[in-house]
Amino acid sequence: MGWLFEPGFFTSAPVHTAVVIGGVVAVVSAAVGIFTVIRGQSFAGHSLADVSTAGGSGALLLGLSPLTGFLAGGILGALSMDAIGVQRVRGRDVATGIVLGAATGCAALFLYLDTTTHAINGATQQILFGSIFTIDPSTVPVVIACSVVALGLTALIYRPLLLSSLSPEAAAARGVPVRLVGSLFMVALAVAVGLSALAIGAILSTALLIGPAASALRFTRRTGWAIGLAMIVGVVTTWLGILLAYDSYYWGSSRQPLPVSFFVVAIDFVVYLGSGIPAAAARRLRPPSPPPARLAPRPGAVR
Repeated sequence: MGWLFEPGFFTSAPVHTAVVIGGVVAVVSAAVGIFTVIRGQSFAGHSLADVSTAGGSGALLLGLSPLTGFLAGGILGALSMDAIGVQRVRGRDVATGIVLGAATGCAALFLYLDTTTHAINGATQQILFGSIFTIDPSTVPVVIACSVVALGLTALIYRPLLLSSLSPEAAAARGVPVRLVGSLFMVALAVAVGLSALAIGAILSTALLIGPAASALRFTRRTGWAIGLAMIVGVVTTWLGILLAYDSYYWGSSRQPLPVSFFVVAIDFVVYLGSGIPAAAARRLRPPSPPPARLAPRPGAVR
């Protein structure tokens, strides 16, 4: 297996940290991502990714960990979107667009200050596209703790969240606090996006959130099975991306590894395209539906 695992892969401390963080983040993103796809809030997830960009770059400007900014910015953006009207179908795009525009402007300013005033090396690369091999091992317990919070919150509201995602009217009729459930889900979504931004960068964080979930939902409509399948796809995708990024250091004479985020996004895209093949084949093999029966005209009916 030497052709697949380059020297030092299993003994490298940065690889160990990347594998743990990448695996944990993939699990959280898959669980939250299933509900994000079901609720049709992929755009909201993308907006929170841009808010995380502003938070992470602002944290660097203050000398803090980017993870702190990712999480704080994401949660602030989620609460802002909820306050503006993300729970109302007609107000979702408006709320998301407003938060997206404001966050993008702040991110541009903070990144500019990071690279000019404070001269932080690699700030743009670290915030936008991630640098999982350079994450300090002391961040691992924080990532695990945040992941437990996001997963626990999702599990706590699982049933009302599922019902309100499929039919908000039916959930409200049964006494489900739809607004509260939606707000708690937005917090879990913000945490998932923030953790994903740490792993593969803020601008690409929705790849882990949406890709595995969308692929899993093509295979099964049972939510529990879909979550499990999305977790497997997400973890395998992330670990394979880490392996290929590590191996890419040895591919040429320049000795410059390719970003992990590139491989993760590329594999996610290929998996999603491949997940549509079984469904397309099933549609082709399915016998055509018989045409509807034509009713005979009533006696005396005008033709």
